Amino acid sequence: MTLSTPLHDEEFHAGRPNERPLTMWGPDFPFSYDHYLQHPAGLGELPQQHHGEEVAVIGAGVAGIVAAYELMKLGLKPVIFEADAIGGRLRTEAFSAAPDVVADLGGMRFPESGRAFYHYVDLLGLETRAFPNPLAEVTPSTVIDLKGEPIFAETPDQLPDFYRDVAQAWKQTMAEDAQIEAIQQAIRERDVATIKSLWNRMVEELDDESFYGFISSSAAFSSRSYSHLETFGQVGFGTGGWDTDFTNSILEVLRVVFTDADDHHRSIVGGAQRLPTGLWRHQPASIRHWPAGTSLSSLHGGTPRGAVRAIQRGAGGGIQITERWGRQQEFAAAVVTCQSWLLSSRIDTAESLFRPEMWTAIEKSHYMLSSKTFVMVDRPFWRDTDPSTGRPLLSMTLTDRLPRATYLLDEGPDRPASILLSYTWNDDALKWLALDAEERTRLMLHSLGKIYPGVDIGSHIVGEPITVSWEADPNFMGAFKNNLPGHYRYQERLFGHFMQQDLPEHMRGIFLAGDDISFTAGWAEGAVTTALNAVWGVIDHLGGHCAAENPGPGDRWEELAPIRLA
Repeated sequence: MTLSTPLHDEEFHAGRPNERPLTMWGPDFPFSYDHYLQHPAGLGELPQQHHGEEVAVIGAGVAGIVAAYELMKLGLKPVIFEADAIGGRLRTEAFSAAPDVVADLGGMRFPESGRAFYHYVDLLGLETRAFPNPLAEVTPSTVIDLKGEPIFAETPDQLPDFYRDVAQAWKQTMAEDAQIEAIQQAIRERDVATIKSLWNRMVEELDDESFYGFISSSAAFSSRSYSHLETFGQVGFGTGGWDTDFTNSILEVLRVVFTDADDHHRSIVGGAQRLPTGLWRHQPASIRHWPAGTSLSSLHGGTPRGAVRAIQRGAGGGIQITERWGRQQEFAAAVVTCQSWLLSSRIDTAESLFRPEMWTAIEKSHYMLSSKTFVMVDRPFWRDTDPSTGRPLLSMTLTDRLPRATYLLDEGPDRPASILLSYTWNDDALKWLALDAEERTRLMLHSLGKIYPGVDIGSHIVGEPITVSWEADPNFMGAFKNNLPGHYRYQERLFGHFMQQDLPEHMRGIFLAGDDISFTAGWAEGAVTTALNAVWGVIDHLGGHCAAENPGPGDRWEELAPIRLA
């Protein structure tokens, strides 16, 4: 199934009939970015003397490309700096033997609730399809293999009673300890007063609590066996096991659950990187200053500038950028979307650009490790029927063995397909770090052979495997931010940095964006929304404003700002 129409609020309903959909609106900053983007008045306007002025954008991931695209539409000339390829953590790699078969090494599944992200998917007319998460409607079958016992199911109601009881314990915990029904109703209705009241109190009460501490102390899980808690960690909900998140702040998890971000996922046909590269080439129909047919690509002569070596305050009062090989230029403003740790580790950034407490927040960002390994196969052989069981040869697999999660991805019968042999996080990802692609593949096939004895996966593999460990990439050093208990204060500082009216002059004009700046860990929606925050910051910095009928995030800051803990 693919989308035939844009997923606007009025047209798409993820919940019950006639019920407004859950969206990634709030809960920390309940600003309707999707409505802001769709408004015919546009995002704002700048004084004419700034038209054509150059503004730096560091990083060409989703946040950087979105920020640059919107700044271009306002009449500025964004100058994008990128150390590698356009796309950032939306990285798609094609198998050399069959370029039409691709592997999404970073973001690969996008919740339908991410309405700001889908604004750009719809703008580019990208085709999407439902992603085959465990036990999703689009997934033919799922195997859960724990403690050497594989369980086959095509639908959730086919799971053994024990697994359904684990799911019930989680549902009970959310109802009793997290007020999920009231919060989700406030999100559906975009009820600012209610969501602020409920969520702000939750932040105050739960900032010091880990995911594990929250569920292990709940009445639902504490009244059941430890095996229930253990199994929940392995199998989880939505996308699968969540025990690698057990040490993280419960607030990180609740944001995901409340906004339906861990369910109803779609993938972009042809690879997720098509979105940032599509915006790079897109010629907006409505644009100020620049002639029709202008794109980010045309403004850059077809390629972005190189890696950044230093960020300093320039002699003229602007932001001075030094490239890797020495070229320097001063800009009126800069949007920085690279992974925040790079500002102290690989980029010589003037300490005076940020307050000491901001540097603390930057350094305290906690990043998840993540590893993926893909192989291409000659055809989707897993759809063949095993004559001994009458079941498909392979299924989407969750296991406590080394691979942890295996996904089957195909483009139809009798065409080359791909298998995501292993998708792992944190300690599970670290186990693969020292191994090359071939050794990883060999061990993964060995583990899967224990679950599917007699199925020769290797005989179908063609070409070379594709693998990634994001923590080993010097431009990322991790997959995405996911805060630890007690880190809310750091995130609140990072997210609100685009509001610079109270900063001294020498700290203004540089704006942070990206999913690690957002409250929504690991989701492209956070990259998009913080990019829009930064765009508003640049507009304000250069003396511009938003239309009265379409106020921007900064215009509503006093009303909607995240709670500030003592």
